[in-house]
Amino acid sequence: MLREKGAIERKLARFDAVGAQLEDAGVLLDLGQEAQDATALTEVAERLDAAEGALDEIELDLLLGGEHDASSAILSINAGAGGTDACDWAEMLLRMYLRWADAHGLAVEEIDRQAGDEAGLRSVTILLQGDHPYGWLKTEQGVHRLVRISPFDANHRRQTAFAAVSVLPEIEDAPEVEVDEKDLRVDTYRSSGAGGQHVNKVESAIRITHLPTGIVVACQNERSQHKNRATAMKVLRARLWERARQEREEKMVALAGEKKEIGFGSQIRSYTLHPAQRVKDHRTDVEVGNAAGVLDGDIDRFLRAALLNRAGAAGAA
Repeated sequence: MLREKGAIERKLARFDAVGAQLEDAGVLLDLGQEAQDATALTEVAERLDAAEGALDEIELDLLLGGEHDASSAILSINAGAGGTDACDWAEMLLRMYLRWADAHGLAVEEIDRQAGDEAGLRSVTILLQGDHPYGWLKTEQGVHRLVRISPFDANHRRQTAFAAVSVLPEIEDAPEVEVDEKDLRVDTYRSSGAGGQHVNKVESAIRITHLPTGIVVACQNERSQHKNRATAMKVLRARLWERARQEREEKMVALAGEKKEIGFGSQIRSYTLHPAQRVKDHRTDVEVGNAAGVLDGDIDRFLRAALLNRAGAAGAA
């Protein structure tokens, strides 16, 4: 309780400091206007800029202050409707998130990858570690839609493809997540990834099925079966935590406004490359004309708007 009290006092002190800055700026503004002092008015503008910067930092701390926001993020992308275009779209989304992660200094580890039949990816799972990766990316969960001239269509027709993104926190210890070894079926198989003779001869890849829920996770990134099992268990715990979280929210009706099924036709964002280039988030109405920049990892404005939207919905609830 003392730690909690101290944390609250520090937050209040930051708000008080901004309030004092604004009050001082107001007094200085009155004096400057009365004396027609240009220097004083310039100082007022500087103090307002400083106060705005402090408020931005406070806002960001509040947006990323959730229970698991500081945790590493387990991000999965699954190709949906759209055939080969959807698999290619899943790989494009992976590149977008990798570019974003690189720009923010996050470490990325690939956990599992299933290649598409002709091109792209049927599914991929990565682990992002660093400064609040789950907090930043948690609102990316949902269906992402791509509209473009298909490079796989000989008639060069416009095609629509879908991919579903899932984002979970890496759970080290949570009371609602209990995994009994008797509830697990563990299968081993040969990795399909790079790695030379080792992956062709040794069954190092792991697939774990949680029998009570039917949740299946896989990992084939490491050469060691033991390491792959440990990583797969991380993903399983995260998915069990997410299942428990969703059940709590359904019972308490805690999530207002935004709740959608991750099903095709309920996309959270559309990326249009033809006839015009634009990316629109359907939850926040944020729209960007530079689709190429977005696909190159420039997604911060979408992330921040979605976090503000979620915070507003939680406050209204």
